[in-house]
Amino acid sequence: MNLKLQLPRATMLAMLFMGTALVTNAQKVRPKLPKKAIAQQKKTQQATAEDKFVAELLSKMTLDEKVGQLSQYVGGSLLTGPKSGALSDSLMARGMVGSILNVGGVANLRQLQDKNMRLSRLKIPLLFAFDVIHGYKTIFPTPLAESCSWDLDLMYRTAKAAAIEASASGIHWTFAPMVDLARDPRWGRIVEGAGEDPFLGCKVAEARVKGFQWNLGKPNSVLACAKHFAAYGAPQAGRDYASVDLAPSTLAEMYLPPYKACIDAGVQTFMSAFNDVNGEPASGSHWLLTQLLRDQWKFKGFVVSDWNAVVQLKTQGVTADDKGAAIMALNAGLDMDMVDGLYNEHIAEAVKKGLVSEATVNASVERILRQKYRLGLFDDAYAFLDEAREQQTVKSAELMALAREAATKSMVLLKNKDALLPLSKNIKRIAVVGPLADNRAEVLGSWKARGEDADVITVVQGLRNKLGAATEVVYVRGCDFLDTKTNEFAQARQAAANADVVIAVVGEKALMSGESRSRAFLSLPGLQQQLIDTLKTTGKPLVTVLMNGRPLTLGHVNEQTDALLEAWFPGTQCGNAVADVLFGDVNPSGKLTVSFPYAEGQIPNHYNYRRSGRPGDMEQTSTVRHIDLKNKNLFPFGYGLSYTSFAYGAVECASRFDANGHLKVAVNVTNTGERDGEETVQLYVADKVASMVRPVKELKGFKKVPIKRGETLRVEFDLQVRDLGFYTNSMKYVVEPGEFEIMVGPNSEELKTKTVVWEK
Repeated sequence: MNLKLQLPRATMLAMLFMGTALVTNAQKVRPKLPKKAIAQQKKTQQATAEDKFVAELLSKMTLDEKVGQLSQYVGGSLLTGPKSGALSDSLMARGMVGSILNVGGVANLRQLQDKNMRLSRLKIPLLFAFDVIHGYKTIFPTPLAESCSWDLDLMYRTAKAAAIEASASGIHWTFAPMVDLARDPRWGRIVEGAGEDPFLGCKVAEARVKGFQWNLGKPNSVLACAKHFAAYGAPQAGRDYASVDLAPSTLAEMYLPPYKACIDAGVQTFMSAFNDVNGEPASGSHWLLTQLLRDQWKFKGFVVSDWNAVVQLKTQGVTADDKGAAIMALNAGLDMDMVDGLYNEHIAEAVKKGLVSEATVNASVERILRQKYRLGLFDDAYAFLDEAREQQTVKSAELMALAREAATKSMVLLKNKDALLPLSKNIKRIAVVGPLADNRAEVLGSWKARGEDADVITVVQGLRNKLGAATEVVYVRGCDFLDTKTNEFAQARQAAANADVVIAVVGEKALMSGESRSRAFLSLPGLQQQLIDTLKTTGKPLVTVLMNGRPLTLGHVNEQTDALLEAWFPGTQCGNAVADVLFGDVNPSGKLTVSFPYAEGQIPNHYNYRRSGRPGDMEQTSTVRHIDLKNKNLFPFGYGLSYTSFAYGAVECASRFDANGHLKVAVNVTNTGERDGEETVQLYVADKVASMVRPVKELKGFKKVPIKRGETLRVEFDLQVRDLGFYTNSMKYVVEPGEFEIMVGPNSEELKTKTVVWEK
């Protein structure tokens, strides 16, 4: 706020003179305050100004205007859910719109803010929100893909870049990161998260929150939103929106930690989930939204519903009508109602009837006003609306370079028979086949924000960019995703037969994963498997590049192909990044953050399953758990190959934790190949005897390190006793003494072990 104190000129001069003299004298007798103390002093002063401003504004607001701040509407034609309550000039004139979503671009948002400031009585600025999940116009790899980089700095930088680009187009607030743990690849929204492990999920959540909010309060940063609270990633049978039924210990240990990590990272908003948790709807749960989130975890920001999640409380059968849904949600602690308009319709009346207290309304309004204050919108409602900055920032060369880097680091090399990759740039003819080989629309993945197909570099284009005119790149689509016709197979086979190497680019359409995109069968859609079989008959070296939003069942694909590269949905720089990896300008370093099953019947197939009473059946891959399939993943959590090789030494650590509860763990890793490379060294722990059945192993640390060819690097971890604990079914965290296996290796299956002891 730019507050101007109106005082007589003589008084102001006298105060200035006296203040200067006092400072001078004080400097003679005491040292300057430490920087931390000065920062805390400024923070206190800012908080005081914020408190005063918000309290004064709240006192001027009518009940309708208060409820209006709790109401969010969609402002354009982009619908990310079913049609609902409509935005109108009348609502703005009555001060009954607090936020608008799904509109981007400075010119469009300026019109909306102008209208709001012109029509509304108190001129409270609108808060503009958008689903900037993995980029705004420059589209980065999908979040699941990017998590496979295991590069936290990269994930911070892409979130920061997305915030800079989105805020340059007027956006204040993104509905990201999605931090839902996902252990079922049938669930479509697995594409939006960081995979199956809570430890890694916490680290990724922290990096992305800090990236989005890197300069919070300035118009080149955005509010982050942790979603979907809670346990949305655990629906029955992987069906989106389905009920979640979890033991309290599993909820506390596996699913809740990434949300808490967001709070620790300073996230300013949360989004409630559609699902119920053990029969209690998340968007109407006082335990989740108030007792846990605010009272126990001390979250100070505000909570927004997911699209129509309030009205869906009625559909879930916990209330009979819309009015009851609105009352339940607000009383539970859900501050802002997304798009269904129920708060505006019913809350004022509910307050008058004593069904909702005005203090509850005031608390929610205050949380939202504070965020608008911290963004500087009360100083300048148009601070984010700078067309010159938008033109300079959006799709800049720097953003495109980062998108290319992120895409290459996210790719996972799953197979490389006889070191077929990297390919030689002296190849004379390449056949490129498949529905994703020259596709611009699908490779951006779901939630592509305002990404434009015209900006995408396809794989065919990327190969031609890389190789120039000296190499002939022949493209044949072969089939579409859901084709039932094989009329292009003969042409594809002929192109392959005439080529030196064949590259098949196959996978899912973008919207085969994402919200409401669960799949029961995880094989390649349509005739793509038959297309690969046809190409294999030529006898030519076959490279398969996968683009998909989830793990697929790839047993037959893996058998047919000589090299298998999981590229996920790489984003705007798709083709350039694929070419960088295939031809060795980038040595792949990605590792899976989610396990790939042989068949859907193995699901859930996460690596950190609990021990069985008959461990031979569970743990020995030479025996079977199902009568028709070995108990083993096709590709395990943490797995990924490189164009070089790494050898691990023995685990080095003391036999006991020290008196302070610390254990130094080290391992020597040697690059035994012919290329420089990066390796993600992973640390796992297993509790050998505990009061509850424990997982066979749990990730407790990782380090991604560059190692030059021939070099041996000593990688060290600091393991703490607290890392050994677990949650009971009363949701109490306990650490029990005993023996623990310490495991270090390149993935969750190839591990060197050592047993250590912790005693109280």
